[in-house]
Amino acid sequence: MLEQLREEVCAGNLELPRHGLVAWTGGNLSAIDEETGYIVIKPSGMRYEDMTPKDMVVVAPDGRVVEGEHGPSSDTSSHLYIYQHKKDVKSVIHTHSRYATAFAAVGKPIPCCLTAIADEFGGPIPCGGYARIGSDEIGAEVIRSIGDSPAILMKQHGVFTIGSSIAKALQAAVMVEDVARTVAIATGLGQIEDLPAEEVLANHDRYQNRYGTMNASLGVRQ
Repeated sequence: MLEQLREEVCAGNLELPRHGLVAWTGGNLSAIDEETGYIVIKPSGMRYEDMTPKDMVVVAPDGRVVEGEHGPSSDTSSHLYIYQHKKDVKSVIHTHSRYATAFAAVGKPIPCCLTAIADEFGGPIPCGGYARIGSDEIGAEVIRSIGDSPAILMKQHGVFTIGSSIAKALQAAVMVEDVARTVAIATGLGQIEDLPAEEVLANHDRYQNRYGTMNASLGVRQ
């Protein structure tokens, strides 16, 4: 069942250790099949180097395992809640990436003090409240606190990112860790200064709507 999506979800999960976003068996990535409403998610407690597409677990919207040889991720309820309440989301990722989770550990958002943060996130990366693992509490807090950002820090827990595709959710997961590292270093060097609101809007608009497109008059990519 859903063989192609299983392959894509497995490949997406394998990107997490490749980018240094997870350790051992932590973290997970899922994607939703729009036709059936089923999600495909990483199995619980399996090391990434051992995973194959057939190990991915197919789960119904009510949490029932439809197909899979292993139990689904312990964060499955959170993923399902997010898909239920954000219909534009097609992929969800959870990591404990080091620098971003350091901000989560102290309950602080990542300030929008860099153009790279404005580009990708359109403002500060929010930090949601603490919620227990294993139920839909985390998903509910993600929905409550994430706003228009593709990423959120969960207090004393880790990072969740969302996207209209696996690639977009992965992009947000990689970028949130990258900017978290830079900001953490910068706070040790001096005072952090937020970008002005108009600069945040301008940079986000440029990056989301024009970056990577061809400027026909100049013959170059913007």
